[in-house]
Order: sequence, then C-alpha cells, then structure tokens
Amino acid sequence: MNLLLATLLQAPAGQQSEWAKYQGIVMMLAIVAIFYFLMIRPQQKKQKAVQKAREALKSGDRVVTAGGIHGRIKEVSETTMLIEVADGVRIRVDKMSIYASSGDIQSK
Repeated sequence: MNLLLATLLQAPAGQQSEWAKYQGIVMMLAIVAIFYFLMIRPQQKKQKAVQKAREALKSGDRVVTAGGIHGRIKEVSETTMLIEVADGVRIRVDKMSIYASSGDIQSK
C-alpha cells in the first residue's frame, strides 16, 4: 500500500515535494504512536491497578496465588505474605505471586 501511495504521490523527475521527503518518518511515528496507545499504555494501566490492589490487601482477605492456591491472609510483611490454605496449614508467598483476591475472581 505504501508503494502504491508513493507511486501516486511521486513528483515529476528531479522534483520532490516536501511531503515525499518526510513521508517515511511520519509513517513510522504514526505506527509508534498507535502501538503505544493500543498496547503499551493499557498494559501499564493494568499493572498499576494490580499493584494498587496488592498494596490494599490486609490480614483476613481471601486471595489466589499465581499457582492457583486459594487461602486467607494471616500476616503481611514488606515483600511476603503468610497465607493459611487449610486449618493449621500456612505458607509464605511473595507478594508478587498474589494473583487476585477471591472476591475479584468470583465477580468476573
């Protein structure tokens, strides 16, 4: 398609319009802008929302880990959480491995 546009917009031999000189650069900038607004920006927003949700977790909340383990938070430290998965069975997991709270999953 660009070849067709270039052929149609091509000036007579020896002369090039100002648009033709910068056409490639403008097209590349447009592609980068589209890529940013359709892929990068939404992913960054999603990551911020997940991080905010992880920071809001407190003792007693039900959560699901990235490995699919359901449990209730018993203790929250700076980088880890102690999760009770059954009566008397507790595991310590990294905060980054918390996928979502159980309430978020049930509402989807």
